[in-house]
Amino acid sequence: MSANDMKAAGKTYEGFIGMLKWSVPLIAVITAVVVILIAS
Repeated sequence: MSANDMKAAGKTYEGFIGMLKWSVPLIAVITAVVVILIAS
């Protein structure tokens, strides 16, 4: 792979990890709220 491809892959990976870092806790909170609503 060329250096440009590696830079593009690195930026894509960083963006994916950044999105994952925020979306996983958000989904966990939403799931907890739904479970609490169903249980009550």
